[in-house]
Amino acid sequence: MQHKIIGTTMPVLEMSLDPGDRVIAEAGELSWLTSTIALHTSTSAGANKGFLGAIKRAVGGGTLFMTEYTANGGPGMVAFATKVPGHILPVEVTRNSGYLIHRHGFLCGTAGIELSVGFQRSLGAGVFGGQGFVLQKIGGEGTSWIELDGEVVTYDLSPGETLRVHPGHVGMFEGTVNFDITMLPGIRNILFGGDGLFLAALTGPGRVWLQSLPLSNLAHALAQYLPSGRGADSAGNAAGAGLAGAVIGGLLGGNRED
Repeated sequence: MQHKIIGTTMPVLEMSLDPGDRVIAEAGELSWLTSTIALHTSTSAGANKGFLGAIKRAVGGGTLFMTEYTANGGPGMVAFATKVPGHILPVEVTRNSGYLIHRHGFLCGTAGIELSVGFQRSLGAGVFGGQGFVLQKIGGEGTSWIELDGEVVTYDLSPGETLRVHPGHVGMFEGTVNFDITMLPGIRNILFGGDGLFLAALTGPGRVWLQSLPLSNLAHALAQYLPSGRGADSAGNAAGAGLAGAVIGGLLGGNRED
């Protein structure tokens, strides 16, 4: 099995599979493939076994169903593209080391990768759409490819060293890093700072990958350009809003929500 990442701003992960090789991805991630690749979609794929595992995966922001791609009768190729500008990072996962990633960060992985919920915290209405903050956990054994949005900045934290981050910028971190949600300090900062109520506290030891383009920030930046649908042109504006909504939906990953 070989892979290459094509492009820069909107990269594509191209997987070249030898006969019998398998990769897994969540439902809806496929971009294109050759005719020698067989697909099998179910609630269990690779090391992700059982309906309970599917429930844990869904709680972690993933899908109930996963698809397994296998090269049958000869070598083949399958490709997965990012949904917004960003980067694709390969990470090696062992039984003694895992990663926590943002809720839509898992692009694909080898058959031994396990995907489940790693962290969930309700942050109240109006924050992250009222859905709270969720991280996925990447475990098992094999290689996983992670999609991070925008530019990627890495930090190596020493034991006890803490980095406080706006939660949307948390892309991925090693399992040795302690994670918690803290309130933004100071009433004046909360009321007038415009930075929300919460910060993520990441405490070492371990490596942290931050992303510069949270999907929530992208949606907020685009919202002001959407037609309101009011006034004499309400019908036309409604149609325009529907079209714009479809475009935004495509950018944000179809029916995925943040």
